[in-house]
Amino acid sequence: MENQGKKMLESAQNLIIKTAKNLGLKEAAIKKLIEPEMVIEFNFPVLMDDGSFNLFKGWRVQHNSALGPYKGGIRFHQDTSREEVQALATLMSIKCAVAGLPLGGGKGGVVVDPKTLSEKELERLSRTYVKAVFSFIGPEKDIPAPDVNTNPKIIDWMVDEYIRLKLKTQNSKLKTTTQNKKISKKTLSYWRSTFTGKSLALGGSLGRKEATGRGGVIILKALLSKLNPKSQILNSKQYQNSNFKNSKQESLEFPRLTVGVQGFGNVGYHFAKIAQEEGFSIVAISDSKGGIIKKSKVKSQKSKIGEVEALDIPLVMECKRKKGTLAGCYCAGGVCDVNGGKMINNEELLELPVDVLVPAALENVINEKNMKKIKAKIIIEMANGPVTEEAYQYLTKRGVIIVPDVLANAGGVVVSYFEWVQNKSGCLWSEGEVNGKLEMMMKKAFETIWKKSVKKKIPLKQAAFEVAIEKIAHLIE
Repeated sequence: MENQGKKMLESAQNLIIKTAKNLGLKEAAIKKLIEPEMVIEFNFPVLMDDGSFNLFKGWRVQHNSALGPYKGGIRFHQDTSREEVQALATLMSIKCAVAGLPLGGGKGGVVVDPKTLSEKELERLSRTYVKAVFSFIGPEKDIPAPDVNTNPKIIDWMVDEYIRLKLKTQNSKLKTTTQNKKISKKTLSYWRSTFTGKSLALGGSLGRKEATGRGGVIILKALLSKLNPKSQILNSKQYQNSNFKNSKQESLEFPRLTVGVQGFGNVGYHFAKIAQEEGFSIVAISDSKGGIIKKSKVKSQKSKIGEVEALDIPLVMECKRKKGTLAGCYCAGGVCDVNGGKMINNEELLELPVDVLVPAALENVINEKNMKKIKAKIIIEMANGPVTEEAYQYLTKRGVIIVPDVLANAGGVVVSYFEWVQNKSGCLWSEGEVNGKLEMMMKKAFETIWKKSVKKKIPLKQAAFEVAIEKIAHLIE
């Protein structure tokens, strides 16, 4: 994973360097764009349930604060590395700038497989991590959030520990927030703004859980509104030969295009669910164990794929929760049929002749090994870095439209920003307000990038990086 993290970092830095040089930036400014402002690396002991101590390695990388406080998640993963965390912090700087947020980029990580820990051990790990980074984070310094293998429960522990440490630094004898009678609600809310992705009880924002997926659907719809259905997508030979064609092709509208989603976690599920609500046909989904399509005749990767039905995403999720697997959850039209579909692996899903492909799980899943088998004409990068540089170059030259992760999955950080604003001001917005503001910001970000892409005749990814780097460079040169 260290080599993979190193490759990810090199790819991000090379793209920034190339973009910055094209924009005519000086070497000093380019160095500020690629080098982190601070890397906090530490080893910390955690008490195990058997009374022993295990030593864990952690990081908090603060990449760039030109636009505002550092912002980025904390991941718990056995294969994470400094290079990976630094790469993700770098991309957070770009993402926040793309989204038009007054925030910089940061990222945290701990080398640990959280599945091997008890809940008490996981809580002690989370709290000890906060102790290590306490002096480096705060509402106006650095604002962590959940990431891989972290969630609102873990963030709540971190918030509680942060407030405990804040009280301690003020020479308070009080140890928990529930005992606190002297600190005002306004002050507590402000301190809690140090973290986003919290539970609603501790000041989390309504709409946060769905935000990343919802933002991706907003971007997909914005993209489709710009495309000419008679030329760029629906009139392509690939689409005309597609086994997923709608029987009423003559009157086909964009919302009825077929979509395959790799990844059925929080991001992939909500993207698929919201896209279905908007009228898209979600014909294939998968998780780490494999995927499903309904009424398929797939026998091998070389077989022709028969016609399929759109899946009923909420029912599929309900079925998966009951069974613990997607296998047999062939749900469509309000009914689940255990014999009405076909299991496929993640490679097969990526290679299906869908109109829109949504990699929403892991990085580098579309690469030099399978790039020539990709049949989708639009790729929405809901995962971080799902398309390698080699595959990106190949597919872009082939005419595939790739919406970069720094735009496609920015909905999460946008609503995290909303949570921060709400906490600092001591207010709570309705879910409708949050979703409305999210749509406005995502559309605005897309319009800016689309205009640059069209004006300069460059891919969306290059346009996104130019937009971001121009914003940051303006403040650091």
